[in-house]
Amino acid sequence: MALLELFQLLKKHLKLVITLPVVCAIVMGIASFAMMDNTYTATTSMYILAKTDGGQMSYNDLSASQMLSNDIATLLDSNSVKSGAAKDLGLSDLDDYKIAVSSETTTRVITLSVTGTDAKETAKVARAMANSVSTVAQNVGAAQSINVVDEAKTPESPSGPKRLLYVAVAFLAASLSQLPTLFWQIYSTCVSAVPKRQKSSWVFPLLAEFRL
Repeated sequence: MALLELFQLLKKHLKLVITLPVVCAIVMGIASFAMMDNTYTATTSMYILAKTDGGQMSYNDLSASQMLSNDIATLLDSNSVKSGAAKDLGLSDLDDYKIAVSSETTTRVITLSVTGTDAKETAKVARAMANSVSTVAQNVGAAQSINVVDEAKTPESPSGPKRLLYVAVAFLAASLSQLPTLFWQIYSTCVSAVPKRQKSSWVFPLLAEFRL
């Protein structure tokens, strides 16, 4: 197939190649704004202090506090902490909120992130969970205290959904979905351009020439 013929074939399908991805991107954009609510994430960080035998804090106490970080992170996801926070807020449960906890083995600081559809309520849930985990940890003897370093503030801007990402994925998926059909059209055109008596001997050289 000559280069000019290839461009003519591409031009023939140009409208479909451009129109379908654009339409899919527009539909996804409309759906993401009309059907997906904004979500907000409130974050708070806590400092863990292990129990000490006396008034002085030793190196072992500091090491124990670092090891307790994983335990407290697990407690934050427990029903006891969640139900305690929900009770303080007058809620039946916290199923409407997404809770994420991150901690490192080399630090005594835990970060709690709460995501929901209401900015103010999300911050309240984060603060209530910080208070609840401190109470539960002291009751079970896990830590001497859990002090809030950065109190959860009401988020001013939404953290999700990632609408632009969804639109880009829809555009890319629609574009890639047309490649098999387009390649088949090019292949069929290449094969039909060869005389019948030469098809068997020219198919593979023709494909090689097309790939180049």
